[in-house]
Amino acid sequence: MKTKTNSQLFFALPLDPRQEARAMLFEAFSRIFTWACDAHTLEERGVRTSVVLFIVRPDLLKEQTLEELGESTGRSFQAIFKLAEDFRLATGLES
Repeated sequence: MKTKTNSQLFFALPLDPRQEARAMLFEAFSRIFTWACDAHTLEERGVRTSVVLFIVRPDLLKEQTLEELGESTGRSFQAIFKLAEDFRLATGLES
């Protein structure tokens, strides 16, 4: 009797769409939280979280531009833009 290899088992086992969606969601959240928490201070983590919201759900912020976001957080447009680009690259949301 021949045993199946891992690749043969991969294609033979049915996938549960809910489990697959949950795994993808957890991976996405993990990347977002890891990026947002990759800062030295709580204040900088808050700025990073604001950048995430600006990119993912801009309707949740009163700031309409990256420049306004920079002004409200005490940072330059360039600093906020760099964070936004870094987030996009880190999470695969390249524009």
